Amino acid sequence: MRKILVPIKRVIDYAQKIRVDPSKGAQGVQLKNVKMSMNPFCEIAVEEAIQLKEQNKGAEVVAISVGPKQCTETIRTALAMGADRGIHIETKPDVRGDYIDLQPWAIASLLKGIVEKEDAVDLVLLGKQSIDSDCGQTGPLLAGLLNAPQATFAANIERGDDGSFTVERETDTGEYS
Repeated sequence: MRKILVPIKRVIDYAQKIRVDPSKGAQGVQLKNVKMSMNPFCEIAVEEAIQLKEQNKGAEVVAISVGPKQCTETIRTALAMGADRGIHIETKPDVRGDYIDLQPWAIASLLKGIVEKEDAVDLVLLGKQSIDSDCGQTGPLLAGLLNAPQATFAANIERGDDGSFTVERETDTGEYS
């Protein structure tokens, strides 16, 4: 395995109490003076990528984040966890880096560009969903744009000697491979 890309999202920390200003409509979530962190499901994807890297010596884990300049903090967290490199696609200051302004199609399209520009990408691991929008659409959209296979709700990933992946998948009725 040569390269694993892991898109990560900066969200309001899961332990924070969310404040909303109803007069602002869809833009009403207050983001000032609120602790932000990496989406917990993205953390799981980074951890899995690092485990795969340790099993496959020589693999590189690249964390990718789309959003405002503060997303560099989220990339630093991934680097501290063991990612080798980070890529930041910085948005304009007036574009919120969350569900409101950057929909899954736009994020998947940006990620497709990175996958195509990076050499030797073997795997793209995304968290199952973000805790702010709960869409869970970016991964399937990216797979569609790349015309690549996908596995959702992965509980375990193993790389075979032939380069294939075996994915154990969690569902409400149990686990499947």
